[in-house]
Amino acid sequence: MTHGKPTSIGGGLGRLERAAAAAGVELLFPEEEAAKHGLTDGRDTLAEADLAVALGGDGTMLRALNRFLGSGVPVIGVNFGRVGFLASVAADELEPALARAFAGDFRVVELPTLRAEAGGEAALAVNDVVARSSDIGRMVELGWRVGGEAVGSQPCDGMICAAPAGSTAYNLSNGGPVLVWGLDAIAVSFVAPHSLHARPLVVPRGLDVSIENRTSDVTVTLLVDGHSFAELEPGGSATVRLGEPPALLATLPEATFFRRYRDVFAG
Repeated sequence: MTHGKPTSIGGGLGRLERAAAAAGVELLFPEEEAAKHGLTDGRDTLAEADLAVALGGDGTMLRALNRFLGSGVPVIGVNFGRVGFLASVAADELEPALARAFAGDFRVVELPTLRAEAGGEAALAVNDVVARSSDIGRMVELGWRVGGEAVGSQPCDGMICAAPAGSTAYNLSNGGPVLVWGLDAIAVSFVAPHSLHARPLVVPRGLDVSIENRTSDVTVTLLVDGHSFAELEPGGSATVRLGEPPALLATLPEATFFRRYRDVFAG
């Protein structure tokens, strides 16, 4: 799977094809990828795949991890983006790194997902679920509960519920806690809270986070991995919990969480 703009990966696809041919590996392309790159061998099902390769940034990685949820197929990423925290292979290391991956030299990290429910519908997120004001520049008041118990009501621009994979994204830039891979929890943080006492919270599996729009005249938009999922009218509510199945992230053995954290954020 590749970046939405094919030019963003330059000659990355051709390099991947040559690396696969050298390793005796057959490449399978989803139909939308085949159409994007002018190929003729797109397939409806990728169930027979052993490993998914994503060429792009974290957005491409999220799309690929979502696409293969529940399939048992892990996703390894080659970073053609800016941050690329989930993509453990640098673009200039594509050939040697994928040669190792094609030979089975990779480890799989299980990343918990989030299940968002609103209006009788449900969706899974790999990164985060964000409740934010639908009217940019207008503050909203969000009431929230954890495990059915009221925690409070917070005037703010929005609220972030991040899975471990998403804790290093919007949640991190908003001052929320980073969840090390291996933790089974949700990081909850507020966007621009109108308070001196609003603090992030880490919520374990088994406790639902309920969000209620207590604003009298502003709708709240619920975003799942950056895509609009539901509109919460005044009085409307949504629930976020840790979901199943986990996303399967493939990395080279030396690309540990702390090495990625150091290289991306502390370098």
